[in-house]
Amino acid sequence: MQYAGVGGVSVGGGVDCDVLVIGGGIVGLSTAHALARLAPGTRVVVLEKEPGPARHQTGRNSGVIHSGIYYRPGSLKARFAVGGAAEMVKFCAEHGIAHEVTGKLIVATERSELPRLHALVQRGRENGIPVRELGPAQISEYEPEVRGLAAIHVGTTGIVDYGQVAAQLAESSGAEIVYGGAVDLISRRSGGVAVRTTSGTVVRARVLVNCAGLQCDRIARLAGDDPGMRIVPFRGEYYDLARPSLVRGLVYPVPDPAFPFLGVHLTRGIGGGVHVGPNAVPALAREGYGWGVVRPRDLADELAWPGSWRMAARHWRYGAGEIRRSLSRRAFTEAVRRLLPAVVASDLVPAAAGVRAQAVLRDGTLVDDFLIREAPRTVHVLNAPSPAATASLPIGREVARRALATLNTT
Repeated sequence: MQYAGVGGVSVGGGVDCDVLVIGGGIVGLSTAHALARLAPGTRVVVLEKEPGPARHQTGRNSGVIHSGIYYRPGSLKARFAVGGAAEMVKFCAEHGIAHEVTGKLIVATERSELPRLHALVQRGRENGIPVRELGPAQISEYEPEVRGLAAIHVGTTGIVDYGQVAAQLAESSGAEIVYGGAVDLISRRSGGVAVRTTSGTVVRARVLVNCAGLQCDRIARLAGDDPGMRIVPFRGEYYDLARPSLVRGLVYPVPDPAFPFLGVHLTRGIGGGVHVGPNAVPALAREGYGWGVVRPRDLADELAWPGSWRMAARHWRYGAGEIRRSLSRRAFTEAVRRLLPAVVASDLVPAAAGVRAQAVLRDGTLVDDFLIREAPRTVHVLNAPSPAATASLPIGREVARRALATLNTT
């Protein structure tokens, strides 16, 4: 049953439930879906401040089902992405959601990148991912217009529309979903937690799950918990390729292991078009999808966090390059031409941007793994950027198990 959303009605008075999930993105909805399967009969409510699901990170990404090749063996990202990719394909097949297992190329264009490419081969094998090493001629067999010194082919990568996945999770979960009100008050009580939204809805729950994405640190503080991190938003800007025939599938550069970003890449989507991007520039608002969107509160929060300054001091050269590519289409085109020499500036048509909710610690460290923390009667998901959509089903199960363990002790 869905309230105050598409086809729904507004809620008056209070609502009681066993588990309250804040956040109607793919992680929150996957958690609700997992709760329904792990503990049938558990009453679950999901609060989402937007008028529908998946309006931010979930609905504004490149739509890639990631293989898990990049992530440190044994990390949550590695475990959940590798298993989650296979689960996501199965989930889409079961529910008739358009998807495709396309494979992808990771291409080295400079000799300095070859050791990192080889390290990715080793990491992929450690994570149980089939990879094939390619020379220049073999690259052309997959992608005739792409140039590189060497590459690896990762066969388990795919594509999907995660907005459709989120909508199906919402429907399958059986949860009561309340749209259209942001959480503005959280009160812990002896028997659980009470939450109020800006629309006047009050929900009383035995356990609270925070899957608020770009707002997750604020929700943690509203609950009285110190998350030990802050969300620093990075905008990822995309272009559509005016000549999609230049690219057959998915083409990525060799990423810099010092950063949790994959670099500007080429992604053929479910609809047949090709996305180019994203870069990673500091956003001036947590939902700042363009340079013109500035929210003083968001900016003040970011500037007041010591980790923001320490991160900037450590990585200013990288950041300056990203900003240059944001402000100059010529510079962005140069980055793309490293992989795809045939592209020209007029081939790049501006497309919708996304914002990555990146957790940054007090010492300036960019949190590299998924981060889930527990407090009395609460579970906080504090870092779930890419590949969280790919890994959403196992992430949801993990969060649901922790919520149920808390529920059984209250």
